[in-house]
Amino acid sequence: MDESALIGRICAGEKELFHDLIRPYEKRVYLTVFALLGSQTEAEDAAQEAIIKAYRGLKSFRNEAKFSTWLLSIALNEAKSRLRKSKRIVMESLDEQVESHQGDFAPAFLTDWREIPSEALERSELRSTLQAAVTELPPIYREVFTLRDLEELNVEETAKILGVTTNVVKVRLHRARMLLQKRLVPLLKTSVPSRPGLFRRMLWR
Repeated sequence: MDESALIGRICAGEKELFHDLIRPYEKRVYLTVFALLGSQTEAEDAAQEAIIKAYRGLKSFRNEAKFSTWLLSIALNEAKSRLRKSKRIVMESLDEQVESHQGDFAPAFLTDWREIPSEALERSELRSTLQAAVTELPPIYREVFTLRDLEELNVEETAKILGVTTNVVKVRLHRARMLLQKRLVPLLKTSVPSRPGLFRRMLWR
């Protein structure tokens, strides 16, 4: 059964089918909120609350967007709300600053985290440093990094979830990668391409 048909049946009263609808995305929801909150307990609570909100608001879902995009948007908003309440987040908009920031990026040792050698990522020292570095990213960079590089959403989907322009997504992602590289470069001696997707597996395994 495709998702639209499944959603239609749930909204028509077959509420037990919601478990089938949500099951493929439970891990993605958890990892998304965990990347932003940095706490397993908080992430579990936030993920559960996001899923409950998705269930309650399912009738408002419109098929113009993918269900996964809509769901991750709810999850991200829940995580950001918790950060605001705990006063650990400073929100800022880059929409008016994008043009002025287009040319002020210093050259990075790596042009992309995917250039980190696979054998280097196997080192526990680098892996733990990488995990810590992601947690320490400012929230606006951590959220875009999570959606683009960990969840592997495209630029348009990420922009829609965050409510910003695609150009802002690109700027924030570039800055996030550079901040991570600054922490990782001292641990790296070479920069040969690694296998696609390895970073994601190493970060969360």
